[in-house]
Amino acid sequence: MKTKICGITNIDDALLASELGADALGFIFVKTSPRYINPSTAKNIILALPPFVTPVGVVADAMHDEILELIEETGVRCMQFHGNELPEQLTEFPVPIYKSIRVNNEFNLQALLRYKVSAFLLDTYIEGVLGGTGKTFDWEIAVKAKTYGRIILAGGLTSENIAEAARKVQPYAVDVNSGVESAPGKKDKNKLEQLFKTIRSL
Repeated sequence: MKTKICGITNIDDALLASELGADALGFIFVKTSPRYINPSTAKNIILALPPFVTPVGVVADAMHDEILELIEETGVRCMQFHGNELPEQLTEFPVPIYKSIRVNNEFNLQALLRYKVSAFLLDTYIEGVLGGTGKTFDWEIAVKAKTYGRIILAGGLTSENIAEAARKVQPYAVDVNSGVESAPGKKDKNKLEQLFKTIRSL
């Protein structure tokens, strides 16, 4: 099971998460997010990362040319689309891409069939909030979603529930953000250490 730590805003958190075992780090380029990072700062952090840690750019409803420029400028090697992007908008990018889907109990899994992406990130649906909610959803939906492709499980994951989530869903990856923070955009060393200690014990 791969692990992504999202909402990275500074070099210290990036290197700590990498050292502890993160496979990927998420950089949020959505200006309305409390975890927004500007591209030039992200570039400097990405240049300092170990070679096998994948930097992921997170966008929401950005223009195609803007995303291409972002990839070139920052060096992100994967893109996460977290807005209301249509399937036809998720084509012709030079890096792997995946689509974030906000899930509630009325979510229709058949909607995943429309997308041709490397994976689906399933996050908790809360009105007016794109992500980083700190809330879980019914993981049985994620289990069923595995029929449609690789699943990255997100939404309210912490060191307290990560083991249960991994056993129940057995996802391709987990995405942790607010569950390892002391404040939005600032990771908590103890929470990160406990998370990876639990993951290593699985």
